[in-house]
Amino acid sequence: MRGSARRLFATYVVVSLVPVLVLGVLLTALTNRQAEARGLAQARAEAGLVAGTVVAPLLEGRSVSALSSADRSALSEAVAGAVSNHQVLRLRVRDVTGHVVFADDGKIDTRVDDEALEAGQGAVTASITTLNADDLNTRGAPVVEAYVPLYAPGSTRVTGVVELYLPDNDIAAQVRTQRHEQLLVLATGLGVLWLALLGLATRTSRTLRRSADDNAYLARHDALTGLPNRADFASHAANAVASGPAVIALIDLDRFKQVNDTLGHAIGDRLLVELAERLTDHVRDGDVVARLGGDEFGLVLSGLADEDEAVAALARVRALLSAPLVIDELPLAIEASVGFVLVPADGRDVDALMTKADVAMYAAKRGHLGPTRHRAGHEQYDATRLRLVGELADAIASDQLVLHYQPKTDLALGRVNAVEALVRWQHPVLGLLYPDAFLLAAEQTELVEPLTRWVLDNALRALPRLDPTGELSMAVNISARSLSRPDFADEVLEALIRTRTPAPRLLVEITETALLVDPDRAAESLTRLAAAGVRISIDDFGAGQTSLGYLAALPVHELKIDRAFVTAMDTDSRNAAIVRSVIDLGHNLGFSVTAEGVETAAVLADLQAADCDSVQGFFLARPADENTTRLRLEHARR
Repeated sequence: MRGSARRLFATYVVVSLVPVLVLGVLLTALTNRQAEARGLAQARAEAGLVAGTVVAPLLEGRSVSALSSADRSALSEAVAGAVSNHQVLRLRVRDVTGHVVFADDGKIDTRVDDEALEAGQGAVTASITTLNADDLNTRGAPVVEAYVPLYAPGSTRVTGVVELYLPDNDIAAQVRTQRHEQLLVLATGLGVLWLALLGLATRTSRTLRRSADDNAYLARHDALTGLPNRADFASHAANAVASGPAVIALIDLDRFKQVNDTLGHAIGDRLLVELAERLTDHVRDGDVVARLGGDEFGLVLSGLADEDEAVAALARVRALLSAPLVIDELPLAIEASVGFVLVPADGRDVDALMTKADVAMYAAKRGHLGPTRHRAGHEQYDATRLRLVGELADAIASDQLVLHYQPKTDLALGRVNAVEALVRWQHPVLGLLYPDAFLLAAEQTELVEPLTRWVLDNALRALPRLDPTGELSMAVNISARSLSRPDFADEVLEALIRTRTPAPRLLVEITETALLVDPDRAAESLTRLAAAGVRISIDDFGAGQTSLGYLAALPVHELKIDRAFVTAMDTDSRNAAIVRSVIDLGHNLGFSVTAEGVETAAVLADLQAADCDSVQGFFLARPADENTTRLRLEHARR
């Protein structure tokens, strides 16, 4: 790639030089013409001076057609003086018809020159030629040939024409001097211009190369830890399958969510960086450590084919991750669940091996086990998850679900302009359950439909209680399964009618992943909702792979930047650059842009500087129940 870039740059250097040289040639020709014109102008002035001081006083305005012998003698004597001091090389006097009536050398030429006729009409002409230019055999030195009209005193009547041949030396020297000076300035200017273009190209080329390198790096690496990402890990896993025995392992950090929820994402990110460094320092040369997303890591351990050896190696890794660490004087202890497969014993298909390792990892988490190799029975749901799925239908019917709301603040106005409805389950035995305990299982079953309807209805019914002014909007998250249903738009519009909610007050949040499940159906549903006035928001933007062309074709009103980029803005310049790019992209597409995951004043200041429209996050307000949210909003309106 770098060789290709150097070739392109060399091509640019050569190609950019061509127009500069062409411009130089054209300007040089123009300069030569201008210098010659100035020289001839000087020659015309000198010829006029000679004619006016040598010839005209002798004739005293008489027509040259009737020169007397005395006139000729006087002219011969005067011209001889001018010739002897090299002021004039040759002088002739012609009448107004162009015929020679006097020649200092006595040679009366009968030819009539066009220049003489022009001078007879009052024009002064000059040209560079050679002495005896009309004689092919006896051409002389370079001279300036000039024709000057003679006028009667106090009149514009031409009485004759003086033909002079002036020495070319002084004029030519002056022309050459002017030409050299102008060419020097021209060459210097063109050289500076080309060097400036070259410098600009060099700087631009370096910037583009750095940008390309950064993009290539980000495409294969995790922005927070610098480790290979999921795509790069898959490539390493494929190499391991092709090259021989190896272990492919997936690691999930236990209780990491509690760290994020309790201490904030900034501490969580520092914890991930610390654990990534531990893993990198521990593995052997040739082994691979990757961050696959969130709190999940991947390992490829080469050369291991025995299960007991694999378990021993991964147990050391697990112990390494579980060792206590201190961040901001806070002691933290994290445990890890590890699932693995053996290559080639457990297969050779990379995607299947990754899936098996993932299933084994969740089996280890459910059973609180050490490093666990994949077994066929691991694919079954664990009893706890099955029990929760079975109880969820009754929870919806018996109003065990509750909604918490997180405000979204308009940065330009400095006030809350929307709240996001977040579902919780007040379980009679297990207490308050957050969505990660039941939502994923619900989305894999038909229970997500009544759950979505419950959230939508209750959020819209709460809106007048939260904000009697009618200015606040309500954001509701919609799952991929709901979005792909043909009657989804009808259900949303019916909910608006039931709750008497103006459509513009509802903001439907769809993840990028949900858009890709059934793009045609999603576009159809969102278009219907937008036509009715419902606003559409793309949630967790940047975490998916939405085509920009597809995105631009949807009736989108808002982009919500994925919190993973926002929380690390003040510690990672690459994340900050991504956030600014998404803000610019959204604005260029005509969208409003919201950043979620704002947890520090520094991040908030960066978002304000980047012209972000709205923000939400723990730094501004944590999700709270309806009563607390209502009191917050009332206090903010005072």
